[in-house]
Amino acid sequence: MTVTLLITGATGFIGSRVAAAARRRPDVRVRLLTRHPSGPASAAAATVHGDLTDPRSLHGSCTGVDVLVHCASRIGGDPEGVAAVNDRGTKALVEEAVRSGVRRIVYVSTAAVHGRGPFRGVRPGEAPIAPASATSATRAAAERHVLEAGGLVLRPHLVYGIGDRWVIPGLVGLLRELSATLTGCAALQSMIDVDTLGRATVAAALSPSLGTGAHYVNHPDPVPATELLAAVSAQVERPGDGATIDVATASARPAGSPVARHHLGLLTVDHWFTDDAFWKTLDCSPGEGFARTFPQAAPWYRSFLSGH
Repeated sequence: MTVTLLITGATGFIGSRVAAAARRRPDVRVRLLTRHPSGPASAAAATVHGDLTDPRSLHGSCTGVDVLVHCASRIGGDPEGVAAVNDRGTKALVEEAVRSGVRRIVYVSTAAVHGRGPFRGVRPGEAPIAPASATSATRAAAERHVLEAGGLVLRPHLVYGIGDRWVIPGLVGLLRELSATLTGCAALQSMIDVDTLGRATVAAALSPSLGTGAHYVNHPDPVPATELLAAVSAQVERPGDGATIDVATASARPAGSPVARHHLGLLTVDHWFTDDAFWKTLDCSPGEGFARTFPQAAPWYRSFLSGH
């Protein structure tokens, strides 16, 4: 039986991997929701026009669709623009999916809806929704719309790989500001490479066994901040000619860029979310861990950061 799957955000970092994974499935007919019918996405799959900031444009977008995988999110920018896409846009899209008889709705969200932690071995349902930014608050609102419609929410934490412009670049930016690498970081971070996340999202969308609700989607083994820092320094960029600085000294320095401050907080506070049931339920492997997958993306990071 062929399943028609509609993907939003298919030109983005995560959505493009979801679309690629879906195209590899012979039992899936892929459609992409795009604001630009003649754009690059339209050359690779059937497309339907729709703009999350214009609810009227979404009418008819889900006709004939079995599964909706919603990967489109606006990250940063003015609060009104973020809310228009993440909150109101998702609400309108979900309403259209329900009206069209879509049998499964999947939303790729973020563990950032819980705020800044600490989180150590947290399982689904154990942490409150307490977003610390306007972006995370609107994504939490998007989650509510999906869950109220009986949908499935996937919450990765740190997503890395080719195309990542936030996790590793933000960490490099912090180390550049410090002109040194950090010592004394003992925090654990849940992480997943973007290609595995793409495969897992499609598997979740098609699984008859995975129920509704929210799940954490990260590699089962959290990454110690010391390992993350060592990999970045050795394979991407070594700051300050090998100089080091401890966390206390770094934290006492005058405030730098908001991204750098945010990444310093990540390195010093546990963000470890666990959900073994997710991987056991799916016919999908979490793949190899950070130590094996990060080197594959390191050349891309070096090239990208050389111009920044």
